[in-house]
Amino acid sequence: MKNAYESLLGGKQGAIGLALLAALILVVFPLALDAFRLNMVGKYLTYAFVAVGLVLCWGYGGILSLGQGIFFGLGGYCMAMFLKLEASDPESTKIQSTPGIPDFMDWNQITELPLFWEPFHSLSFTLIAVVAVPVLLALVIGIAMFKRRVGDVYFSIVTQAIALILTVLIIGQQGLTGGVNGITDLRTLKGWDIRSDEAKLILYFVSAALLIGCILIARFIIASKLGRLLLAMRDKEERVRFSGYDVASFKIFVFCVGAAFAGIGGAMFTLQVGFMSPSFVGIVPSIEMVIFAAVGGRLSLLGAVYGALLVNFGKTYFSESFPELWLYLMGGLFIVVVMYFPNGLAGLWDSHGKRWLARLRRKPQVVAAPKPVAVATSKRPTPELETTP
Repeated sequence: MKNAYESLLGGKQGAIGLALLAALILVVFPLALDAFRLNMVGKYLTYAFVAVGLVLCWGYGGILSLGQGIFFGLGGYCMAMFLKLEASDPESTKIQSTPGIPDFMDWNQITELPLFWEPFHSLSFTLIAVVAVPVLLALVIGIAMFKRRVGDVYFSIVTQAIALILTVLIIGQQGLTGGVNGITDLRTLKGWDIRSDEAKLILYFVSAALLIGCILIARFIIASKLGRLLLAMRDKEERVRFSGYDVASFKIFVFCVGAAFAGIGGAMFTLQVGFMSPSFVGIVPSIEMVIFAAVGGRLSLLGAVYGALLVNFGKTYFSESFPELWLYLMGGLFIVVVMYFPNGLAGLWDSHGKRWLARLRRKPQVVAAPKPVAVATSKRPTPELETTP
C-alpha cells in the first residue's frame, strides 16, 4: 500500500512538491491576497487544468494540440448555459417579448428555447456535460486523426483549424450562443449568488481542490504501465506499434483525458468570472495554454501549474504597470524561457534548485585530530667496545 501511494504521488520528492503546491494555493494565497486578487488567482488556476492535460498529451504522449481552447470553451459554455437559463426565469425576463428565454435570443427574435438548450435546465446533466461534451469531441477528433496515423505538425494544424471553425460558428450563431459577446450576466447557481466575495472564495477552494485531484489522476496515469508506453510512443512510436500495441487507442485515451481536464477548467472559469465568450476558444488562447505548459516544463505536472500562474501573473503585472509595453515584455519573457530554460521552471529546479538545496543540507564535517601512534622500540644490547691489545 505504501508503494502504491508513493507511486501515485511521484515518490517522496513528488509528495513534498504536491504538499508545497497545496499549501501555497490553499493557505498562503487565501491569507495573503484580498478578494479581488484571490479571484484573479482562481482564474489563473482554471488555466492550469489545461496545462496539466497538455503535460500528459504533449510532454508524455508527444501529441502537441494547439486547440485545447476548444475543450476549455465547451466546458465553460455548458456551465454558462445552465447559469443563463437559471437567470432567465419568466419573472426576471417579463419585460422581454418572449419571457423565459435568454435575453440574446429575444434580441435576435427567437421565440422558443432551442431544443439542445432544454437539458441544461438540470444541474446534474450540466455537470456530466462539462466533461462528456469535450471528451466526445476529442474522441471524434482522435479517431479521425490517430486511426489514420495523422500526427506531429499535421495534427497541430488540424486542431488549430478546428479551433478557428468553432470560433466562427459560435460568433455566427448569435441567436443561439450569444455571438461575439458570449453568454454574460450570470448571477446564481441554484439560487446561490456567485457574485459575492464569499461565493468567490468558496469557488476558489473548489477549483483548487479539483486541480489537485486532476494532478493526482495524471500522476496515476504516468506511474502506470500506460505512462511508460506513452513515453515509448513519444520516442519510438513505430517500435511500440511493431511490438503489438494499439498506438492509436492510447493516443485517443490520453487526448480525451486532456480534454476532460480542460472542460473542468472551463466550467470553473465560468463560475468564477461570470461569463464565457468565444475569445477563449480560438487559436490565440490555445497557443497561450501551450505556453503555460512550456514555461512550467512539459514533463512536470506541478511545473505546469506554476507556469500558468507565472505567465498570467506576468500578463496582469505588465499590463497594469506598463500598459503600452506589456505585449513586448511578455514576448521577451517567452523568448528568455525558450532560449535559456528549454525545460521550463521544472528543468531550472532540477539543474540548479536541487543542487542549491543539497548545499544547504550539507553540514560542515569536523575533522578529528589523529591519535598519537605509539612507536615500538626494540631494546638491543649495547655492543661492548673492543679493546686493542
